[in-house]
Amino acid sequence: MNKKILLVDDDLTNSMLLKRFIEAEGYEVTYASNGRIGLELYRDSRPDLILLDINMPEMNGFEVARTIRLSDKRVIIFFLTDRTDKVDRLYGFSLKGNDYIPKPFYPEELIAKINERFESDLVSQEMEYRFGNTVFHPNLSTLSYDGETHSLSVRQSEILSILARNEGKLVERDVILNTVWGDASYSNSMALNVQITYIRKMLTDPAVAIISIKKKGYILQIG
Repeated sequence: MNKKILLVDDDLTNSMLLKRFIEAEGYEVTYASNGRIGLELYRDSRPDLILLDINMPEMNGFEVARTIRLSDKRVIIFFLTDRTDKVDRLYGFSLKGNDYIPKPFYPEELIAKINERFESDLVSQEMEYRFGNTVFHPNLSTLSYDGETHSLSVRQSEILSILARNEGKLVERDVILNTVWGDASYSNSMALNVQITYIRKMLTDPAVAIISIKKKGYILQIG
């Protein structure tokens, strides 16, 4: 069964080109020209992934994502936007966006990200980490403890995966930054601080903690 993708963007010309490009990869693509229509089509078609522009009439992409995440933690959301300020990016991830892709971008780059996300979910479907009484499924980007499940963004899941693979060991900040963001710039360093804060809030198991070592890195500590 083909994966279903919902493309929501008010730029009709570029969206039609992108739609054909994605369909050529074997995906089923539905198009919406604004956020309100996008939300309606999401409810009708229940896509596997949403490509979501932010600046749109009637209902912007952030509003669409916020509404969807009230009831659906599963669907993958990629923001496609020319709003590249740090504040916007962090807000997008706070809404549990799985990726934030600045415009303009190469269609091949987007396809690679889509393929990687779906392949990762398929290949790693049974992968899990257990620490304390917490279960972490990196492919599903979920943390479960005491009957409660939290959804993580892709970056949060990547960060926690690195820490989980090195449980009890110091992981240097630059290692996380270069692995997850691609460089250790100041803005990315600040973004890492924010993401660690979000992850800590979701780690409600009292036996599990992320310990900060000043100016060095983090340790996932159990017990």
